Order: sequence, then structure tokens, then C-alpha cells
Amino acid sequence: GLLGSKASFFPGEKAVVKVMSPAILHKTELGGVAIVPNHGKAILDAMGDMEARLSAYPVDGYTVNEFVPFEPRLGYELILGWRFADDFGPVVSFGPGGIHAEFLAGAFKEGAASLFLSAEGATRQSVSRSLASNAMCTLLCAGLRNTRPVLGEEALLDLIMAFVQASPALAASGVREFEVNPFVVAPALKGSGSRIVALDVLAKLGPLAQGLGPDASGAIVNLAQAARPVDKIGLLLKPKSAAVAGVSEKGNNNGRIILRNLLDNGFDKAHLHVVKPGSKEIDGCPCSPDFASLPEKVDLAVLSVPARMAAEAIASIAESGKAETIIVTTGGLEEKSGTQSLVDRMRSSLAASRQRPGKGPLINGGNCLGLRSVPGSYNTLFIPEYKLPMPKGPALPLAIVSQSGAFAVSRVSKHPTINPKYLITCGNQMDLTVGDYLEWRADDPQLELFAAYVEGFKSLDGAKALRAARRIKASGRPLLLYRAGRTAAGAKASASHTASIAGDWAVTRALFREAGAVVLESLEDFDDALTVFSLLGDRRIGGHRLGAISNAGFECVAIADSLGMLELADFSPATKAKLEEMFARAKVGEIVDVHNPLDLTPGSGDSGYIEGFRHILEDPNIDCGVAGIVPLTPAMNSLAAGPDSHGEDVLRPGSLVEAYVRLMADSTKPWVASVDAGTPYDTLARGLEAGGVPVFRTVDRALRMLRLWIAAREA
Repeated sequence: GLLGSKASFFPGEKAVVKVMSPAILHKTELGGVAIVPNHGKAILDAMGDMEARLSAYPVDGYTVNEFVPFEPRLGYELILGWRFADDFGPVVSFGPGGIHAEFLAGAFKEGAASLFLSAEGATRQSVSRSLASNAMCTLLCAGLRNTRPVLGEEALLDLIMAFVQASPALAASGVREFEVNPFVVAPALKGSGSRIVALDVLAKLGPLAQGLGPDASGAIVNLAQAARPVDKIGLLLKPKSAAVAGVSEKGNNNGRIILRNLLDNGFDKAHLHVVKPGSKEIDGCPCSPDFASLPEKVDLAVLSVPARMAAEAIASIAESGKAETIIVTTGGLEEKSGTQSLVDRMRSSLAASRQRPGKGPLINGGNCLGLRSVPGSYNTLFIPEYKLPMPKGPALPLAIVSQSGAFAVSRVSKHPTINPKYLITCGNQMDLTVGDYLEWRADDPQLELFAAYVEGFKSLDGAKALRAARRIKASGRPLLLYRAGRTAAGAKASASHTASIAGDWAVTRALFREAGAVVLESLEDFDDALTVFSLLGDRRIGGHRLGAISNAGFECVAIADSLGMLELADFSPATKAKLEEMFARAKVGEIVDVHNPLDLTPGSGDSGYIEGFRHILEDPNIDCGVAGIVPLTPAMNSLAAGPDSHGEDVLRPGSLVEAYVRLMADSTKPWVASVDAGTPYDTLARGLEAGGVPVFRTVDRALRMLRLWIAAREA
């Protein structure tokens, strides 16, 4: 027929022959692509050649394709893909394509060339915002110096949105991955201009992950999650009755610590029980031999017992209905091999209970440290008070959700003046997940800040967390996110710790940033972000004009070097006159001039910091501020009171600490401080932070966190 003739199949003088094989993903590298004359004999010859060379691979056939001429220039080959990720659901990716795709993606700064979008939350407007900083879009649509754009941005948007809009059909058809690599920018068939043409495609079919399936509307959901009584989170966070299992009568084990923490936090002893056979009372709380024997149905059960006993207790609670929620601190339920029979029995009891009207208990954990809820007047963290003194000040409108208990308590220890309303550790997420907590609390008007530490999302829980992130952002509140398990080694360690598998870090970062979350790059960043977002809250942002003060020349230089989006403002004439008068009184006017940053010199004491910074913050030309403090000068009262003869007391009335705490309360402008000195000056730094001043130990760090806060508030 035609294949054996000299007839042409497509316009032009050339055709492209490609091998079809499920075992060959990169055809070009193995010689599975041939550009030949556009007639039957040449095409047949190319197929015969491939058949001989690729005999080691299973070959399903060959395709004959139009040869599309295009310029092999940077940016003219694109990759667009769709895949169903177990944690995030449908994800669309875009970036540089062709045989150099991996090289180009790695050569660009991470995130500059490639995009990852949640198909569920992507809109034309959000995709357009993401493309604004994309290198591929700039090369094609913006036009570089002395060049014209080769493609309109609307055409690129249309292409990406086609993948977004096709998402439901792809998922419903059993497609797990669909990738076009490359799309090329080629001349239009008629007239001038350009067109986008798909040259090669890869599709993978397969079943969904276990437990996923369509709901009544056809959307892919986690079927097990849909059956859980998630609305019981309210009872978990604010229970009126509780029972603790695993309490030692004589020792001070984890269960006894939990019981005493509950009592110390003011939990109602009249509705606090201990599950312990053979005992009548512990710490004034009545004992029952098992959960089925409790005199009342409790809102909360806390299990601090070995894995086998925990599994049996969960099954007993599910069967008896004696507890609405459960906190399981026990490890080994899902992390260790050999516990499958225990888990099976526990899960079968849970599944049966969730078919009944009350839907059974809701479980936090296992392998968690528990929760601390200020509204619930309880603390189930099994860390004694002398090892982890809890913040005593007013509860901040802050919720911290962490897979890792150690991470959570370390944050509390490092931030003794930041008292979160909720501190939640959810361990291996055998039932309740990070996404559940974020989604449940996303609309809580009494929370102004959310912070989450995640090692891995359960099936489709990443999608749930993204939905919550969008709602939190839309309400004008920030979500701080740190994602661990970014490397293969990190993912393996995460799995061994919490039985959660870490996903791709670049995808996680891109999706949550697009959803409006503040994604932190390091543990240090998380700590410092927690400080600045907790203490600055929702202060007014008037602009990027910075007012700065320091008593050290190196800090003034560091401030100028660390501006980023900020700019050093010119002081108003009135402010400049006040500062010149202050310099004259301090007899430093002959040494330095008044400028921004204001260099107080080491000769200025507390009064220069207090009066000078107040003048700066009151200046209408100033939107935000930073006070860099190098406290080693003898002119300053900067040390804690002590037996030494120095006579200083940084916390006495009229001190810099007292004045700056008052200044933070009086000013509506956002500002931060740094204390660049060693441990003798920790009291100064802690005193400022306890009064609500965000303090860091270097001025460049202080400015970095101020910029992060401003960027998040303005986004």
C-alpha cells in the first residue's frame, strides 16, 4: 500500500519514525527516532533498522510523524506533564523540554525554570502569577534585549490550562502520568507568527494507590478518610472528661507524667480517670480495670502503654464506645515489623465502629508526644515540667502542628515567651493527619498564625493541606511550613520515624508557595519565622522605607548590605533636627553625621537608643525599623543583675528593655531588633522578646526575617 510506495504522508520533505515500546522511555538516546525522507521506502527502511538494533527490547510498533521544523534555541522546547501524586492528587508540571530538559532544569536556579501546579487549585490568574517569574516564559513571551517575543503569554497560558482542565478526565480514565516532551515553538503553517506543536508523548496507566477511589461526584478521594468522624477534633482539643492508661502507681513513667500534667494544667479532677487494674486511686483520680468499666463515656482517652496493649485498648474503645477521641503516644504500632496482626485487629474494630451512628473514636498518633491545648486545660506531653517549663504568659493565637514530638517540644524550649494556643504532635498519622488539623482550624477566627512541620503526607492529605493553606491565606493569615525528608536519606529516616513516606521536596515547596504558605528552608528559618510572625502579628505595612539604628559601624554596613526589597529612607527635616540635637547633647555630633542608618557610636548609652529610635519610628518617612544593638560598650546598661560589681541590671525600671517593650506597644509600625553578643547578654535578648520585641542575634538575620514577614503580609 502507501507504506511501500513513494507517496508522501505529511507536508514537507521529511518524516519522523519513532519506536513504540513500554521499555524505552528515552527514544532518542537509543536510536529509536529517525528523521527520513518523506516516502514509504525510507520509512520502511528506518523501521527495519530499528527492529534489528532494538531487538533486546519489547517493541509494540512504530509511529510515523510529521517533521516539524523549529529553531533549536534555548526555550523553544517545552515539557508539560500531568501526574496523579498519591499525596497531592493531580499535579501539572511545566519547564524546559527536549533532550536537554534535565540539564536545563538543573542549570537554572531551582524554581526559576520549572513550575509545579495543583490541578485542583490552579486558576488562570494563579498560573499567570507563577509564570511572571518563570525563565521559560520570559524567553518565549517577554522578549530579551533587541528581540521580539516569539509567543504570546496567552497562548502559553492556554496550553497549561488545557492540562489543568483535562485533569478530571485523565484521572477518571486511569491515567497515572501524561507527559508531552517536547512541545516545540514552530513557525505558523500560514502567515507569520508561531504555533506550539507536540512532538512526543508518554502516558502511563495503572490503578490508584490502595484506599483511593471515586466518590459520588466522581472525584478521587481517600475512602478511609471519608469515613472518619473528623468533627470530633473539637472534643479532642477541648475535652470535658478524660482517662489515662499506662500510669505507674509508684514510679514516674510517661503515663504518670501525663496524668500530673493534666492535673497541673487545671483539668477537672472530677472527670479525670485512670485505667489500671488492681488500683483504686492514683493522684486523687479513680481507677478502672479497663476502658469498658469506666463510669462514664470520656471525650479523651490517652494511651501510654506498650504496642500490644495499645492495639487492644483501641479495639476495646471502638467496641465499647467509651471514648470519643484517643491520643496514642505508643510507638511500634506501624513502624516495626511483626505488629501487623495487632494493627489488623485494631483497624477491623475501628472500621466496624465507623459504620455505627457515632462513627467510633478519632485517633491522634501513634508514636506521638501528644497535645497541649490551652483552651482544653490539658497537656499530655510526657515531658516533666522541670525539663520543659511551659510558657506561662497569655496564649497567643497560634497553632503548631508537628509530626515530630521532639521537634515540637524543642520549639517550646527555644521560645519560652511564645505560648501557642495549641501544640499538636500527630506522629505517624495512623488516623488524624496534618491536613485534618489545618483544615479543621483554617476557619477558626481565634487563630491568627499556623505553623506546621511535616515529614510526609498520607494519601491525598497533601491536597487537603493545600486547600487549607488557600483558605488560611485568603483570610489574611500566614501558614509557616517546614517540610523534612527532602532527600532520599531524609525520606528513609522519616519513614523509620513516623511511618510516613516523604515526597518530592521541589513539588511540595512549589505547591504550598502557590497556595500562599510561607515555606521555610531550614530549621533555623522556622524558629526565627515563628518569632517574627508571632510577635509582629498583623501590624500595618505602609511600605518598604526602613529606619535603622546601631552603635557599631559594621552593623550600619551590614544593614545597608541586607536591604533586599527594603530601602533606606531619608529622615524628614523635623526628625533630622531632633536627632542632631540629641547628638549634640551626647557630644557625638562632631564624630558622625545624622544619616540612615543612624550610627550612635559606642559612646552613646541607653538614652541614645531609646530617644533616637523613637524619633525614627515616629518619622512619617519611615515604614519599618531595625535596632541593631552591640551591647558590650560600658556606656550601656546591658547586663543582668548579679554578684559582680558592675552594678548593671538590664531589667530595672527605665532600662532599654522596658523602653523598647513600651515602644513596641506604642508604635503600629513593624520593627525588629538584634543583640549581637554572647551569652552574658541573653537576659537582654530574652527580656526584649518577653515584652513582644522580635529579637535575633545578628542584624542581617533580623532584616531577613523582617523582609520575610513583609513579603508574606503583602502577597
